[in-house]
Amino acid sequence: MTVSVLVPSSLTREAEDKREATRKLGYVARAATVFRADRLIVYPDRDGETGRFDGGFVSTVLRYAATPPYLRNEVWGMRNELEYAGVLPPLRAVSQTGSESTGSGSLRQGIVTEVGPDQRVRVNCGLQHPISLNVPPKMALDEGERVTIRISSRRPVRAKLVDEPLPGLSVERTDLQAALSREDAGVRIAASRYGTELTVGRLDTLAGHVDRDGMTVAFGAPERGLPDILEFESEDAVDTLSSWPPRPDDDTDGVEPTSGDVDPGRGFDLWLNTVPYQGSDVVRTEEALFATLAPLSLRE
Repeated sequence: MTVSVLVPSSLTREAEDKREATRKLGYVARAATVFRADRLIVYPDRDGETGRFDGGFVSTVLRYAATPPYLRNEVWGMRNELEYAGVLPPLRAVSQTGSESTGSGSLRQGIVTEVGPDQRVRVNCGLQHPISLNVPPKMALDEGERVTIRISSRRPVRAKLVDEPLPGLSVERTDLQAALSREDAGVRIAASRYGTELTVGRLDTLAGHVDRDGMTVAFGAPERGLPDILEFESEDAVDTLSSWPPRPDDDTDGVEPTSGDVDPGRGFDLWLNTVPYQGSDVVRTEEALFATLAPLSLRE
């Protein structure tokens, strides 16, 4: 099951300065981490960008936030976008280290600091010192490359390089259509105040499909929700999109992700309002992430 969270490049459009914009992005990364999202995708909303904090700034700060603290200096160095990185809240992503020398153990990111002879490399993976590891057959590594390490014991250190995706939250930049068209998109949900209200009964129906297929949840920007980003002529246009639960005459018993090209205006399986009785005129994007991902993380 894969969980993807989609946020627009205009996410920080209302921020007064870089410090405030950085803090906001930190809470977005934190929400994605708390609810174990696999991907945090920044999709373009160029009409909503203010020019100061564009998609490049947003994705850079989010990538930095998702980088393990022990690798940040080595990976990022000094960058203008990261001037206020110190205000980012710690993600403290959960990691469990086993005691067996083979089999289970925690996956951890590392960075190659030195390539030596005889298929060995030195890797900084946040332990007290860089460790020397054998490179698996058919894996070629260069200095500065980020790698996945399975640590089965810390005392004594038992670890090995594995040919697997980097663990933890990944941050990508891609357009909305491509994100909705992925084979592992699962149930595609648009979070919007104009969507169908989330109820206990609807959540009970939805949870089984999410648990089986995963989900992709898209959010809008401040003062610019998804209907605006998708250029709907009116808020009523949301009513013409797919709704939940499926109609009785549908061929399927639930939401089935489609393959191939998806029109982003109608590429969602469900438009969902997770704060149906909001007491504030505006629910900020970072608040909407917590309000939406919390109930959708519940299982049967």
